[in-house]
Amino acid sequence: MNNDNHNEAVENEMNAVNQFPVSFSIFSLARSHHRVAGQLLREAGLYPGQELVLMQLWYQDRQPQSSLTKALRLDHSTIAKSVRRLEDAGLVTCSRSEEDKRVTLVSLTHAGRDLESRVTQVWSKIDEITIENLTDEEKVQFVALAKKINAALER
Repeated sequence: MNNDNHNEAVENEMNAVNQFPVSFSIFSLARSHHRVAGQLLREAGLYPGQELVLMQLWYQDRQPQSSLTKALRLDHSTIAKSVRRLEDAGLVTCSRSEEDKRVTLVSLTHAGRDLESRVTQVWSKIDEITIENLTDEEKVQFVALAKKINAALER
């Protein structure tokens, strides 16, 4: 990137920061969190987001794919892609429901179950990095504010 393009990109970013400080802060936070999570999850052999599917299955194994979609608040195609990758990696299996052949059931394999402690360690590390500069009071405030903002966005 030449110097003029770099300066223009910085100027445009600063404009977004000044014009939309809340939205830009959320965007920036999410991007940074996703980057760190991605680095740590890759070490466990996962793509970001796959661990969320696994977490749902650790909580309740053998779920319809549609339940994963609802629980994780993601669209069907995102869940389908994630489940397919997890299946290719040998972490889950998919089967048709006996009651309703249109329903795809997603179940953990032994390898998928064995990842639970590793993923828990990764998420603990992400939390540790994320909140290392926050006081206990700021942590509570942050969670409360994030819930409040999310509720407004979900309306």
